[in-house]
Amino acid sequence: MAARPGGHNLAVMNGPKEKVLTLDTMNACVKRVEYAVRGPIVLRALELEQELRQGVKKPFTEVIRANIGDAHAMGQKPITFLRQVLALCVHPDLLNSPDFPEDAKRRAESILQACGGHSLGAYSNSSGIQPIREHVAQYIQRRDGGIPADPNNIFLSTGASDAIVTVLKLLVAGEGRCRTGVLIPIPQYPLYSAALAELNAVQVDYYLDEDRAWALDVAELRRALCQARGHCRPRALCIINPGNPTGQVQTRECIEAVIRFAFEEQLFLMADEVYQDNVYAEGSQFHSFKKVLMEMGPPYSTQQELASFHSISKGYMGECGLRGGYVEVVNMDPAVQQQMQKMMSVRLCPPLPGQAVLDMVVSPPEPSDPSFTQFQALTEKVFNAVPGIRCNPVQGAMYSFPRIELPPRAIQRAKELGLAPDMFFCLRLLEETGICVVPGSGFGQREGTYHFRMTILPAAEKLRPLLEKLSQFHAKFTREYS
Repeated sequence: MAARPGGHNLAVMNGPKEKVLTLDTMNACVKRVEYAVRGPIVLRALELEQELRQGVKKPFTEVIRANIGDAHAMGQKPITFLRQVLALCVHPDLLNSPDFPEDAKRRAESILQACGGHSLGAYSNSSGIQPIREHVAQYIQRRDGGIPADPNNIFLSTGASDAIVTVLKLLVAGEGRCRTGVLIPIPQYPLYSAALAELNAVQVDYYLDEDRAWALDVAELRRALCQARGHCRPRALCIINPGNPTGQVQTRECIEAVIRFAFEEQLFLMADEVYQDNVYAEGSQFHSFKKVLMEMGPPYSTQQELASFHSISKGYMGECGLRGGYVEVVNMDPAVQQQMQKMMSVRLCPPLPGQAVLDMVVSPPEPSDPSFTQFQALTEKVFNAVPGIRCNPVQGAMYSFPRIELPPRAIQRAKELGLAPDMFFCLRLLEETGICVVPGSGFGQREGTYHFRMTILPAAEKLRPLLEKLSQFHAKFTREYS
């Protein structure tokens, strides 16, 4: 059939058009991305909430979201000063209102003075508003006992996650056996496995020791590194301290050993320290990798490359939705740092409301740290009283990561359904009790062990009934499949 001049074959024009983008033609790396914290369990929880609103009868009256460290969603009230200053920045006419304290007005005015057109709606420098970067440097210097921090080495970001992915992009290179490998803890926060899958990098697992309260062992790091060098080029080591999902806090001795290991093996260190304000177990103390590195002196302090991350989403502020954070780089090649600046400029700038809240977090009017002690102690106590559930002490962060024993018949049934055994358990838990937790398989765990992660953020009046209901369900589930 002849085609019309300048036109297309009529059969093609009139027939069904094949889609350009399909599962077969899309980026294969994206298909490998998994993010358990917002995976199938959470989607089913949303459906159950909708069914409850429609009057569908369930064996529970509400879905309890214990799957994510979202303090405000769990009922924590926003810090008044943070919200007052943010309101003034967003709507400057309120600066004339007698309803706002003078210190909040002064802070809002100083933030607006640093914004283009004195408006939070303007773009900022791609690295963030300069005075806020300076305040972050001052905060780090106070935190680390006077060790200097350079604002030029600090990049503000859309939460810590964005900065972590940016640094990983700088690190990933090579093909085949020269492809970049990145050591990550198991269990891990799924951002890391997801980002590495998207970047087509090699994930190198090192296991935390559950029998020693999720301790980090340099011998295990060395095992993982030596094994990985047979099929990739390991270039970076990620540490999450305090741990997510495991809640452990690294000792200073452990951090020194990790720094020596990274130096000896020529690994770039990435320190995820977003839970640094969430340390509450007796005898536990947060030590920043930057502080320990500098106090170790040369050659470590002058040569070991480090990127450390922090966020407004955790700590006492819990402002997850406002998306603010930063990364500080230490001993980074200046030419690479320029490339990092270039990458950030492509995204224009981090959201200014998040930058404003970060400014208040790093330079608050006065210390204000709430106590989570009652939550973490209660979680450990209730779980360890139940046969088949074991929970290590929660030293920091916002989560517990209990280990559960599952009967062989339950494991077999899960396989028949094409589910990980702990996913099967968590789905049944959700359907029968309305409690939403995340299966340990989404974070990584040793073969043959099963866990779930739950946040310790629910209000005290909800937490004990939640824990008791969860424990009762485990007993019922065990009986059913025994």
